[in-house]
Amino acid sequence: MRRKSERLITFFKNNNGIARFSAILKAGFHPDSLKILEREKKVEKLARGLYKLANYDFEEHPDLVIASLQASRGVICLVSALSFHEATVEIPKYVDIAIPRGTHAYRIKYPPVRFYRFDPKAWKAGIEEHKIKGYKIKVYNLAKTIADCFKFRNKIGMDVVRESLKVAITEKNIKPNEIMKYAKICRVNSIIKPILEAML
Repeated sequence: MRRKSERLITFFKNNNGIARFSAILKAGFHPDSLKILEREKKVEKLARGLYKLANYDFEEHPDLVIASLQASRGVICLVSALSFHEATVEIPKYVDIAIPRGTHAYRIKYPPVRFYRFDPKAWKAGIEEHKIKGYKIKVYNLAKTIADCFKFRNKIGMDVVRESLKVAITEKNIKPNEIMKYAKICRVNSIIKPILEAML
């Protein structure tokens, strides 16, 4: 059994420290091997059917990866997306995730997650896919994120939104017309336009 446990640890390491229960079974491991590692605190359960090697951390964006693995239709948005694009100094308290309006929010115990329901057109627009340690996450591009932040400015704070707009244009070379394209989709073009004009 000890050898099987060691093989399972190797399996976790080969999967960047995280594995689904279904993948563990598919690889030929018995559930008892997982239970032993859990008891020994070498593996921890993150969520139903999702396990992580203890003391194993991603070098970057661990919360985004773990949240994305649990919310297959979710897209990283708002302050979490600003942080991912390095367009804010705000440290997100939650992983902000957009889901289509009318769909159920996923039950996620860890990390702390805040769900936002977007209308289907706004939810589909501006999605980028990024790979972190072999895991795929979906994040809105920076221009779309700025438009979304203006949409939810009352929850985020106008100071944070204005500052990120400034960073996007002056440091990240985002074109104003790109931001306006998404502003129209998010129905905030009349709010962003005068701010952009004053900035330019």
